[in-house]
Amino acid sequence: MTVFTPRRAARVLLLDSENRILMFRGWDPARPEHRYWFTPGGGLDPDEEPAVGAARELAEETGLRIPPDEIGEPVWREVTEFSFGGRWYRQEQQFFLVRVDAWEVDTAGFDAVERETIDVHRWWTMEELARTTERVYPTDLPEVLRRALESE
Repeated sequence: MTVFTPRRAARVLLLDSENRILMFRGWDPARPEHRYWFTPGGGLDPDEEPAVGAARELAEETGLRIPPDEIGEPVWREVTEFSFGGRWYRQEQQFFLVRVDAWEVDTAGFDAVERETIDVHRWWTMEELARTTERVYPTDLPEVLRRALESE
């Protein structure tokens, strides 16, 4: 029987003026061959509001500072289960849509684990995201983005 560690997270769908989404490529340190793309964001501190955590994670991972009250409401929620570093998590995560004209990503705020397990970032077009054969999390991200953009 798998024992899951509960975790709450906030993730950011960061789009530029060309509707490209920022993604990071990383891997599980226990399975370095398991590489995948994912959005900025991460675990919430105890009692941290999701929009506050989304703003904090965005600043730490990209250098972009946006006040939590400008993050808005989540555009999507999910519960996911995954392993990382040999530990299993059941993560309740909320996704926030944030727009910028353009942004030069600054990863100086990465923590030690992020520095060791993330090697690149890039802006993806919606078409590239829908066509890629690379692993992307969440797996239905193109559909999540489509719905989020339709509800703007």
